[in-house]
Amino acid sequence: MIRKMSHATIFVNNQNDALEFYRDKLGFKVHTDAMVGDDFRWLTLCTNDQPDFEIILMEPKPGMLMDEETSGQLRAIMAKGVLGAGAFHTDDCRGTYAEMKAKGVEFVSEPAERPYGIEAVFRDNSGNWFSLTQPNEENS
Repeated sequence: MIRKMSHATIFVNNQNDALEFYRDKLGFKVHTDAMVGDDFRWLTLCTNDQPDFEIILMEPKPGMLMDEETSGQLRAIMAKGVLGAGAFHTDDCRGTYAEMKAKGVEFVSEPAERPYGIEAVFRDNSGNWFSLTQPNEENS
């Protein structure tokens, strides 16, 4: 029986640029940064509060996991800015929003009251969008 999820993939345009964004602007820490063979980089990060859940920053490029056509199709979808939705929880949405905005994070929406808590929406430097949510008591 499945007990939990340990990894999730976020497709990024460039792993080095994404690493700087997630580490320096969002405060994530590198869990694993290793080459698998000559051309496949296994790069994962995690938050301080959830070290057993790794986010894989993966560049869609031909090689071990996909061919040239698939890589091109995925990059085209990424360029539209419609891929990578996710949600990150925070104890203070407005405070975290201010810190992230000061570091240059692009927000799509400012913190606002929602039925499930306070939420702001931001994009990473590859165009993936995420909810930054401070859940209300019944949803935390």
